Amino acid sequence: MIYVFDGSLEGLLTAVFEWFERKPGEVTLQTKESYQPAIFIEILQITNNRAKADRVWQGLQKRLAKQWMRKLYCAYLSDQPEIYNSIFHFTRYIFQSEIGAEKNYGNEYVLAISKIARSVEREKHRMEAFIRFQLIADGIFYCGIDPDFNVLPLIVNHFKNRYADQQWIIYDLKRHYGLFYNLYTVEEIILDGNTSHLKQPKSEQLNDKEELYASLWKNYFKSTNIESRKNTKLHVQHVPKRYWKYLTEKQIS
Repeated sequence: MIYVFDGSLEGLLTAVFEWFERKPGEVTLQTKESYQPAIFIEILQITNNRAKADRVWQGLQKRLAKQWMRKLYCAYLSDQPEIYNSIFHFTRYIFQSEIGAEKNYGNEYVLAISKIARSVEREKHRMEAFIRFQLIADGIFYCGIDPDFNVLPLIVNHFKNRYADQQWIIYDLKRHYGLFYNLYTVEEIILDGNTSHLKQPKSEQLNDKEELYASLWKNYFKSTNIESRKNTKLHVQHVPKRYWKYLTEKQIS
């Protein structure tokens, strides 16, 4: 049997609730986007239900430590279609097993969630380290990103606390939504139309002082760089090339 859901965390948790209520046997979880109709296979379209989802989440909180609740959430944010099925089966496994079952790394779903959560956390830390804002014409600091995973929910507190005195936007170009901090709260935003130009704002979109700021930063970086101690291999290990596009000091003048 196949459960088809909308890809949301609420939908996934609702699917878990439906399984325990119906006990249909072996089930595969698929999103509406990835589902391919098949003959002779029964399907159930999952309708999101906040009350049912909350009951499952609260039940997990009683059986899992906070670090594992975070792993579960990070795994969901990976946006990997196959991980949804792992989360579905992991949750069933936790409810059907003794307390502490999440420590059994011999279970394929425990292992899968642990591995992908670690990758998501690594991406989160790299985004916090490598994001560079540009001051655009309306006085807002902006950065467009395209991370491997959906890390915006994980980095919001870092940037809200670190840049509390300025308005900023971090926009995920791959997932077509972003975060806007207005000096008081962080809001989720979606920009209409073609957003390809937002990856690197054009000169006319930038504040008049932005070019000066960028030049000063590049000069500072160049002056502190010691050529004789340059170790490109080690540098790339700590700052992978795919993140260079975010770094002002890596941009060619």
